[in-house]
Amino acid sequence: MERNEAFAQVADELQRALIKWKAFNSPHEGYAVIKEELEELWGDIKANGARGGKQQRKEAAQVAAMGLRYLIDLC
Repeated sequence: MERNEAFAQVADELQRALIKWKAFNSPHEGYAVIKEELEELWGDIKANGARGGKQQRKEAAQVAAMGLRYLIDLC
């Protein structure tokens, strides 16, 4: 995946989250959401290993988007 494509995927995920969900209320909530997304990525990694694929890219983009959401809402 090219860098610009990855940035665009993260931006799309962030935009969806900004529309769908209210701002994080606290650092604790932001951490919990990031952790949940990271656990979903880890689950896919354990299930599919090095094969990676579309689902791992989606989950990784969600982790990155929630990290950005944390910066926007809480920092």
